[in-house]
Amino acid sequence: SAELCLLPALAALLPPLPGSGGAGPAEVGLGALPAGLRAAVRSLVGDLDSLFTALGLREESFAVGALSRVVAAELASYAPARNRRRTATNKASVIFVDRTLDLAGAVGHHGDNLAEKILSVLPKLPGHKTDVMVNMVELTALQTTDETCSIIAPGCLAQPNDPAAKALWESFMNLKQKEAVMEARRHLVEAASRENLPIKMSMGRVTPEQLSSYLQLFRNNLKALENHCGLLQLVLATVQTLKHPWTSKWDNFLAFERLLLQTIGDSEMPSVLNQLLPMIKSYNKRTKDDYTCEDFLVLLVYIYSVFGEIKCGKELDAAEEEVKKALVKAICGEPEPSPLLQKIT
Repeated sequence: SAELCLLPALAALLPPLPGSGGAGPAEVGLGALPAGLRAAVRSLVGDLDSLFTALGLREESFAVGALSRVVAAELASYAPARNRRRTATNKASVIFVDRTLDLAGAVGHHGDNLAEKILSVLPKLPGHKTDVMVNMVELTALQTTDETCSIIAPGCLAQPNDPAAKALWESFMNLKQKEAVMEARRHLVEAASRENLPIKMSMGRVTPEQLSSYLQLFRNNLKALENHCGLLQLVLATVQTLKHPWTSKWDNFLAFERLLLQTIGDSEMPSVLNQLLPMIKSYNKRTKDDYTCEDFLVLLVYIYSVFGEIKCGKELDAAEEEVKKALVKAICGEPEPSPLLQKIT
């Protein structure tokens, strides 16, 4: 049978969270969840049933973790799903896995991938969760320094009707950043050559300024803009990501995470927290390269996720207390707390 595996992981590596007394995780049902979470579970079950209906699947569900068992049980008893399973012809195994003990994947800065940086750095396209806004002003005659200029409609990453753009996006996802940026230059040069634009191919390192100078050749040529609009949007996304101040911070995150993984066997949690402490700075002492309060929350989630079993004791308590004090002081000193900080506090 076909196997459909959702968030696959080994059960031994992701045990259920320990209960706090009373009913164990195995007995928790949908009724024990908060109203908002109950609605989210029902919505997820409905979406999964729609997906499996479109695929013509008769699923056999497996669950690892307390919430996964709730979702799997709800799907098993969902009336439309029961009717679908009676008539569906394709078999599938579906594995639901709680990821509460594997948050490192969500907060880590993985590898040297241009696609991930673009998706993380550029603002989200309104109404979309997986696409971003690309500022298109550079391809117009409009002169403005306002990065939030809304006169020109934004571009995006999804370019299903442009083969060159689709191929370039594949490169962004599969190649290292240096190679992906070189692919962007190659595609841009080929497009300019087809349009007989006066472009000179240069060798060596690709810079965002070089890509911008190539993009300028298309600006006053409406036919060339129309023919290569999808490709130009992806190259603009590359330029704007490479120039974005958050990109250098991304590299700092990645360097810290790699160093942590290399030394995790020799370091204790208190020493790691003590190294972090001087880096927690209040708003009026931070530079653009320093970590914000949200950055530290992300780092702490990553650290505690990858450390595994942590030895408790007075030394750990003292180190954690100092980090808490520094974070509270920094958060209270924020002149305009972000929506995330407001939600947390």
